Amino acid sequence: MLTDIRNRGTKDVFFLVCDGLKGLPEVVGNVWPLTTVQTCIIHLIRGSFRLASKKYWDELKRDLKPIYTAPSPDAARNAFDTLKEKWGARYPAIIRLWGNAWEEFIPFLDYDVEIRKVICSTNAIESLNARYRRAVKARGHFPTEGTALKCLYLVTRSLDPTGKGRVRWTMRWKPALNAFAITFADRFPAAESNDGLQFDWPRIKTGSSALLTSAQPLTRVPQVA
Repeated sequence: MLTDIRNRGTKDVFFLVCDGLKGLPEVVGNVWPLTTVQTCIIHLIRGSFRLASKKYWDELKRDLKPIYTAPSPDAARNAFDTLKEKWGARYPAIIRLWGNAWEEFIPFLDYDVEIRKVICSTNAIESLNARYRRAVKARGHFPTEGTALKCLYLVTRSLDPTGKGRVRWTMRWKPALNAFAITFADRFPAAESNDGLQFDWPRIKTGSSALLTSAQPLTRVPQVA
């Protein structure tokens, strides 16, 4: 599937966010050699809560936050050691969960806050997937593949029926786009020239992973004199 995405025009992928799918990092390296594989922070946090009693969730949440908001990998390691000292005896599985994912958890800590927010937050994607699931479950059966696709299309359109929301969503991306343009100056398409090209930056949900990609230019924005 990754090869299909590349063949459709996705020439580069900065980050691939996943939750430990075996073999995926190696496959990604074959398709996009420069891609950074990043463990999904949201899944790590949710996995931690699943392993803990609900009465400890608030306290555990406070102790986890210094790890994924740490200013550097070293600071994250210190926060993890503190978590281990406090919760290791009661919930060793949580410590093992973070320990096993550590090498693929820390890459995003080397980047700006704006980039971290893009990597950490998958709420928009999961919200859309949840809407798809509800729509499919409500109908139960589709006579053809075309009717199923039409159902998903209508669900997608219902998120922004007037088209005005797209402008707001685009503006929210501006700080992240600037951070990507600086950090990946040699790979960021729009940073190579000043001809007014506008680029699409989709997060593509692929099973238990999400791709943050640098795609082909979509539209040409007129220059202002």
